[in-house]
Amino acid sequence: MQDESAAVQTADLAWMLVASALVLLMTPALACFYAGMVRSKNALNTMMMSVVALGPVALVWALAGYSLAFAPGNAFIGAADFLALRSVDLAPHHGMPHLLFMAFQGTFAVITTALISGALVERLRFPVYLVFISLWLLAVYAPVAHWIWGGGFLAGDGALDFAGGTVIHVNAAAAALVAALVVGPRRDYGRQAMLPHSVPLTLMGTGLLWFGWFGFNAGSALGANASAALAFVNTLLAPAAALTSWIIIDLARSGRATAIGAATAIVVGLVVITPAAGYVGPLAAMTMGASGVIPSYIALILRARTRLDDSLDVVAAHGLGGATGAVLTGVFADPAWSGGPAGLLAGHPDQLRAQLVGLAVVIAYSSAATFLILRALALVVPLRDAARMEGIGMDVSQHGEEAYTTGDGAILITPGDRPARPAAAASPALSGGAS
Repeated sequence: MQDESAAVQTADLAWMLVASALVLLMTPALACFYAGMVRSKNALNTMMMSVVALGPVALVWALAGYSLAFAPGNAFIGAADFLALRSVDLAPHHGMPHLLFMAFQGTFAVITTALISGALVERLRFPVYLVFISLWLLAVYAPVAHWIWGGGFLAGDGALDFAGGTVIHVNAAAAALVAALVVGPRRDYGRQAMLPHSVPLTLMGTGLLWFGWFGFNAGSALGANASAALAFVNTLLAPAAALTSWIIIDLARSGRATAIGAATAIVVGLVVITPAAGYVGPLAAMTMGASGVIPSYIALILRARTRLDDSLDVVAAHGLGGATGAVLTGVFADPAWSGGPAGLLAGHPDQLRAQLVGLAVVIAYSSAATFLILRALALVVPLRDAARMEGIGMDVSQHGEEAYTTGDGAILITPGDRPARPAAAASPALSGGAS
């Protein structure tokens, strides 16, 4: 990371402006990726659950989240120095204007909250989701970002996370797992096929995600420098290896290479290389991509045999992908490429320990805090809509619109279709979900 007092260089400034825009693009790209995999009656709502993070999450980040994550504080949380962007101006900060550094980090916060929605689509009420992601940003994302990127205790222990394998992907996946368990499965989960309504939309979203990910990883070098070039190349090669590996496994297992499998493989490869992008060489990146898809592939097969309704497999793709990448960072980190930390293969076995400790702490904290947030919300408002409304679809019930209009006329929604306010001991979120 560059010296905070370093003067802003024109090339660095230009690259960080582009990288910030690329990462911002990833949120609507995620909306397309997710929406293609749900039923058509829920496509619009699924996209909105990603896109809406660009509003309240970005504002909460600017007003309070950034300060909690990056203001000088203690080992656990940032101080109030940057609340409401106080002292966040155009002075140099990590080699760029401080205001731009805040915005760049804000794009990461936005997509992290959007990732969680993949485990909750087709059933969570939209107003509840808005409140949840705003609270989660402050209570979970900001502290975890501080622990690793803001000079907190995990950074002090030596944990490495170049662009967010643990801070973003593992953190979001732990929350997604708990949220899926608390909210419960979709009403007809396990009783009828829930097939993707638009695989081409998912493939388009995948391509846009990969494009934006160059800003995600290479931008985390915080300048137009050799580290950015290394991260850029690794962001090309790791997903390429992951895609190739996944297709080989698919063909060997079933004789067919599926498009959804290919899209998932690319995302897993991107997630796996994220924590290591600026710390490993290209051959290591390819090895990580090719081997990193195996845990996710197995998890997808096993999850289908359970009652866990992680609708879009956030845990398998982002959770296991991020965890695998974090562990392999502790194995492959190479000072010959990064000029910095060394991993197990470079003679520093303690790096692997630091990676495992960081994973355990983030998973435990994110899981516990997410559970408490959702339980608190369930005491106040219903987390889910009435069974009939879920059957009609979340597009109509939550937005009064449809992704694909049929010309069949309006659907009548009566007051009886809306859930009653929950009693403290009988929240819809805790009643099992299936009906």
